[in-house]
This record gives sequence, structure tokens and C-alpha cells, in this order.
Amino acid sequence: MLVANQIAAGEVVERPASVVKELVENSLDAGARRITVELEQGGIELVRVTDDGGGISQGDLPLAVAPHATSKIASVEDLEHIGTLGFRGEALASIASVSRLSIRSRTADQPGATIVEVEGATVSQPRPAAGPEGTAITVRNLFFNTPARRKFLRTVATEQERCLDVVRHLAMAHADVGFTASCDGRAVLDLPAGQSPRERAVSVLGKELGSQLLEAHADQFDDSRGVALWGLIGRPAIARGTNKHQHIFVNGRAIRDRSIQHAVAEAYRGLIDPSRYPTVVLMLDMSPAGVDVNVHPSKAEVRFRDSSLIHSVVLRAVRSALQGADLTPTMQARSAAPTFGLPGSGLSQPVAMAVSDAIQSLPTGDAAQSVTRFVDYFKRSTPAPAQGLAYDTMREALASPAPGGVIEAKPAPEAQIPTPQPKDRVLQVHNSYLVTQDEQGVVIIDQHALHERVMFEYLLARVWAGGLESQHLLAPAVVPATAQQMDRIAAITPMLEKIGITAAPLGPAALGISAFPSFLFDRGVDPVEFVQELLDKAEGGLFDGAAADHKGVGEQALREALDMMACKAAVKAGDRMSDLELGELVKLRGDVERSSNCPHGRPTSIRLTIKELEKLFGRT
Repeated sequence: MLVANQIAAGEVVERPASVVKELVENSLDAGARRITVELEQGGIELVRVTDDGGGISQGDLPLAVAPHATSKIASVEDLEHIGTLGFRGEALASIASVSRLSIRSRTADQPGATIVEVEGATVSQPRPAAGPEGTAITVRNLFFNTPARRKFLRTVATEQERCLDVVRHLAMAHADVGFTASCDGRAVLDLPAGQSPRERAVSVLGKELGSQLLEAHADQFDDSRGVALWGLIGRPAIARGTNKHQHIFVNGRAIRDRSIQHAVAEAYRGLIDPSRYPTVVLMLDMSPAGVDVNVHPSKAEVRFRDSSLIHSVVLRAVRSALQGADLTPTMQARSAAPTFGLPGSGLSQPVAMAVSDAIQSLPTGDAAQSVTRFVDYFKRSTPAPAQGLAYDTMREALASPAPGGVIEAKPAPEAQIPTPQPKDRVLQVHNSYLVTQDEQGVVIIDQHALHERVMFEYLLARVWAGGLESQHLLAPAVVPATAQQMDRIAAITPMLEKIGITAAPLGPAALGISAFPSFLFDRGVDPVEFVQELLDKAEGGLFDGAAADHKGVGEQALREALDMMACKAAVKAGDRMSDLELGELVKLRGDVERSSNCPHGRPTSIRLTIKELEKLFGRT
């Protein structure tokens, strides 16, 4: 039996953090209101979890360490409606087989506590002990009898941090329960009982992030099916290099789920660099019958009865929260980035130059004309009142319905991004940055990044509303192509047609371009160079799955192509713009969804708040 338990321990008990997880989950299942976790040497030498829950009766204590013994499942049918965190009955037996374990417990109807001790295959007889209501489980010398397992443990600091991560996760999901933790006698965590979900999440993530977290909500039920969602999602400015700060819970259980992670990534697409991960806390509540938690030994993964429903609810909730917020990063929010500007100011070099030069007069002379030409293009191709202003016309283009609801192409609420008033001046600095103001402070805009986002969103709206206007060439433009590129032509042809490019093979090593998007012609983009770049990216697999959906073109592939078009056609750093174009571009910032970031995820603008300005000038 000892060998069997140790085999089970190989799946359940990987390291001290596994012990902490199983014991704390048992405490939560017992209805504890206060849980204390004590660690020594990162949990390798000692893990003790004490709670004030319902306790274990004297007669049940020996059964608690028996293999596959559980009080949480009474019948096979119960496996279809699991409402507790633990249920397998493997944890205590497995932990006891690779450690020296003792359990002291007392129920409300017992005059005193009872203790039982286990070492290897030896279980002591229960004996009386002093102790309050609840349970205290002590695990000493983990893997003392399996030295090979012990050698694979990491450093004390690493194992300790993993244990604390488990406590933080469980504490975040159970804000009504108080948690304390100590390491080698030193208190490291103290979370009071009765906190709200937001208070608990901010306490765990860090109070400095409180202002950077937006609330997300969703409720979708259909008869007995459905899910309720509450969460906190971080602004793009606090995205991280790893997914460590993504916390997903289902019915109070911390899980990993690729479908939910994909929905989150989709909601943030175009707002952060693809290599970074947003900070999110998502708590989903649903009927236990809607999720199977019995698919992984450590219960870290689950299987949803309707994964598409979960994906759509998460995507819609996160996207809605982002759409309803002003995502312009402030200097304070970006202060963790390396700075090389004004000493102690937290300003990067380009921004420091922009602020210092903001007193210069407005530039005059030849205009870049890209904004004007872009507005003129949409004025020709979009049905709208002739007397409407240019940016009003473009707003109508953005509001064009997306067939099938694949793309939520709609203008952001007016209050999403404060728009400078007509009386506000817009200064172009170094022909690259725009400096203006709103009611919150000074706004510094990267003209290329903002114009790229504007063009991308309107191009996307036009494509889903019917396609882009093309200009036919008098003679086909010839694009040399490799054999691998020619093999991919058929796969990307639907996407090319959707964006206004007509192409056909002219032989085994050449492609002929007979039509090209009109607005790219207006911007002087060379058809051969542009299509050659498309072919290079296709050969690298960027457009794999281009014809994957019912519209004959994959959304991801289409976005990549439109991103290239927007980048090529957008006003560049160094382009001089007229007063009219400056004002037009800034007005469009308030009309375009996700205008806080370019399609690559870089910020289009940064705000220096009045409060931060006052700090810089010593006023506070």
C-alpha cells in the first residue's frame, strides 16, 4: 500500500507547493474563515496549515489518511456535480507516504481535539490533544524517504515563492476568507477576512496597480447552461513579459485553460505587443454540471461542456471593458520602462524633446497630405451626407455593420478618449510628435502610430462592409516569386482580392498584378514592392489559414495584411503636416476604437497629467 500511495504521490505531490494547495483547499472545503500557512525552508522541512473550519471527528481521523477515502463524494452521480475543491481522496494519503504527517482536529461537538500521526506506512492510534475547533495539519521532511524526488527540488527561495503563489491564488478566489502566511517565522502575508473581490485582488497584485485595473462583467444563461463572469483586466500599459499575472478561476478553483487565454489574447489584440501578456483576474461562476474538473491529477485543468460559450463570454466581457475605457497611458503608468530623458522626470528621450520644444510656433509650409488624401478616399468610397465633415464621414465608415458579427467595427463611446476642443492648439514637434491638451493634462501623440491605427480600423470596416476600391493597371506589374511562394498563391488569393489586389501567375516564377488598392496608389506605394513583401511573409507562414473561414478569408491573416497596408500608407515620422491635418488627425483619435495603441501594440499617445506636471515643477 505504501508503494501505491507513493506512486499516487508522484502525480499529486510534485513539490511543497502541491502540499500547500491540497491542504488549503481542504480547509476551504471545511468552511474555514481564517487560514494560516507556515513554511520552513521553503516548505521542504515544514508545511503547516491551520484553519477554523468544521474539523474532522475522532472516528474519521484514521480514514482521512486512507487512500481514496473522501467525505466529499458519496455516489457516482456526485462526480457530475462537483462543488468542492478537493474530492479525489488521494491528497492526505499521498502526502503522508512521502513525509512525516500529523493531523490535529476538533469538531464543534467534541470536548477536545484529537491527533493522529503518520510516517510511511505507520498510522498511529488517535489520541487526545489540546486545540481549538478546526484542523491543523503539519507536514515535515517532505520526500525524506524518497531522496531521488528530493534532489529534484529547486532552491529554498524558489520553492518558497511557489508555495506563496498558491496561497495568493486561493486567497484571490476566496476574498471572504482571511489568510496569513509566514516563512521561517517571518510574516509575509496578511489578508483580512471579508474583503471585496476587488480589494482582495488589488491586495494580492499590488496596490500600485489598483488604478490600472478595469472591471469586466458578463452574465449569459440559457436554461440550466450559462456563466457569470467578474474580473479585473489591466490596461495595456501594464502588460508583462510572461503570463504569470493572468489569474483564471472557475467556481473558486484556479485553472489553466487555453480557450480562455486565447479569448483574452484576442480581446487585447492590437493593444499590446504580441510577445507580451495582459494582467487579468477572471472569476467565472457556473453550474458544476457545466464543467468537468476530474480530468487532471492536480485539478489544474478542466473541460467545459460548452467551451465556445465560455470563449465568447470572456472575449465579449474583456473587449467591452477595454472599449469603454480611456487607455491612454500616463507617464506614471510607464515609469517602469527605461528612461533616458530629463533627469528624474520619467520622460523618455523623444517625449522629453517634445515637451521642451512645445513652445515653438506651429509649423508652416508643405503638408504631408496623407491625412487629407485618406479622408478624401473614404469620402469617395463611403455613402455619407455630402455636407458632413471629413471625420464625420469616416465615422460613418467605421459604423458600417460587420457581416456575421466577426468584427465589432463600431465607434467608441464619446467619453472613451477626451478629445481636444477646437480652441486647443496642436503642435507638431520634430515633424514626428503632436502635443495637445485635454481636461486631464498634456497629451503627446506619435503621429505615425496614431495615423496607422486610424487607417487600420477604417480599412477593416471597409473590407467587412464590401471590400476596398481598386485601380486597374494598364499592364500587369510583374513580381518575381520563388517556387515556395508560387505554391502559396492559391491559398492567399481570397485575402488579396478582399484587400483590392488582383493577382495571377504569369509563369512558374512570376506573379502578375492587374489591380491595386487606390489609396495605396495615392500614397505612392509601389505595387511590386508591396506584393513582394506579402509573398515573403506568406512564405514565412504569416498568412497560414488565410482561407480558413466561411467568408473565404481568415480574420487573422486579413488583419496582418491590413496592418501592412496601414503602416505603408500612414504619415511617417518626419512628415510635416498642416494645421488642418493636425487638427483632423487629433479629432479622429476620439472616433476610432483602440486608438490608444497602433496595430502592433505600441502606444499612440501618452498623457502627462496635471498632477504629474505639478510634481515636475515642484508645485506639490
